[in-house]
Amino acid sequence: MLNLDDGRTMKQRMLAGELYHADDPELAAGAERATRLQADYNATFPVDGERASEILAELIGSLGEGVAVKAPLYVDYRSNITIGAGTFVNVGLVALDVTPITIGAHCQIGPNVQLLTPTHPLDPEPRRAGCEAGEPITLGDNVWLGGGVIVCPGVTIGENTVVGAGAVVTKDLPSNVVGNPAKVIRTLD
Repeated sequence: MLNLDDGRTMKQRMLAGELYHADDPELAAGAERATRLQADYNATFPVDGERASEILAELIGSLGEGVAVKAPLYVDYRSNITIGAGTFVNVGLVALDVTPITIGAHCQIGPNVQLLTPTHPLDPEPRRAGCEAGEPITLGDNVWLGGGVIVCPGVTIGENTVVGAGAVVTKDLPSNVVGNPAKVIRTLD
């Protein structure tokens, strides 16, 4: 039988990338707060840019100077997301942040990009028991993700790298490369 009672909270287990139960009251409260903030942001963005910026600062764990994020935006917990200065995020970002998502400075994130940190056990028993885990995602400075890119759990994309539209990134990519579907096709000089 699976035992998750080792004295740590489910949030501590989640942030460590270990199995946890998402229906834990502390995690549920955090997810509910994120849902309310993202709904406020998504509704406010088209009508009041100044208020939307205030909500975004509360919605994202760490937000660099000059960041632009177009609505709609969808997150799990919000507090585990860092976006570096000068980054532009187009419409429809899904950032499921059960573990940290770090987006570097001066990145370009195309429409409908998904940054997915959650994982689930391969064994059906802990899945049926509601267990999940996560692996962090890191984007270096100056990364450009084309529209519809999906970045899978645990992936790091090096600085200056470009991932073409529609790619599914399942493995780390080095710095200074261009790829689609998420494989190196040439080196940048």
